[in-house]
Amino acid sequence: MPAPTRLVDSHQHVRWHQRDEHGLIADLDAHGIAYAWLLSWQLGREDQAPEYNYALNPALFAPDGTHPGIPLSDLLETQRQYPKRFVVGFCPNPAWAQAPAILEAAYNMHGIRVCGEWKFRVPFDDPRCLAIFQKAGQLKLPVVLHLDVPWLPDAKTGQPVFQPLWYGGTVTALERALQACPETIFIGHAPGFWREISGDADASPSPYPVGPVAPGGRLYRLFDTHPNLWADLSAGSGRQALSRDPAHALQFLTRYADRLLFARDYYEQDLHKFLQTLALPAAIVEKIYWQNAERLVAQPR
Repeated sequence: MPAPTRLVDSHQHVRWHQRDEHGLIADLDAHGIAYAWLLSWQLGREDQAPEYNYALNPALFAPDGTHPGIPLSDLLETQRQYPKRFVVGFCPNPAWAQAPAILEAAYNMHGIRVCGEWKFRVPFDDPRCLAIFQKAGQLKLPVVLHLDVPWLPDAKTGQPVFQPLWYGGTVTALERALQACPETIFIGHAPGFWREISGDADASPSPYPVGPVAPGGRLYRLFDTHPNLWADLSAGSGRQALSRDPAHALQFLTRYADRLLFARDYYEQDLHKFLQTLALPAAIVEKIYWQNAERLVAQPR
């Protein structure tokens, strides 16, 4: 793979995984990344996820142990210090009263240019979510979606096992959102999204399936049917979906090169190292690493 002329990280957070904004900048510089999309994660009481406590900002824990997640205020403070290095994203909790108006206020008052990260225990096609997505479409804000399925089959019996850390519901709920909001760009992300690259996803007990990709993955139909569906390649889920079957990865990246985004979600080089092993043409490398991101959102100045 030829080296990209520019790198944009289209899925990143700040003040988590034991690094502050200065640590994040040092990481971007170390890996030659021009700038990043900085995304919020607004945790309500109903969305508390103690499993993530190790990664969150200790200064924001309340006396009762609850945490607001990655709030917009932290993102804006980071952007004020490094204005040329970040595009700020924000997504209000769909349970908040007047959530679409809050999104619009953040757009007008604080210059957010991405609706994300959407990561809530509400189905994508809930009317409250659709109202946010429709407002994002009106404002030309791409929506970064986190999908983790609520059920996985038991490895021995095949019976469904509830997954308490579910977000968004299922790919069926995602498709209904795509249909209801055709003017909104949705960027798929996370294990529940990427496991659907393979046709045998329903039989896999792991959120991170391994082995060759089987034909008939639902992602193909979603991408082919809905031009408003994009995806970022971030975190272990995106990289695993590709590295489990390198020959398939080359074909998938080539087929959907116009709608895929280089992204990391935390501090790692695993995706970049894997992509370097693929014989991708220079034109596709440039699209994935930065051109597609800048088609959606202008670079910070």
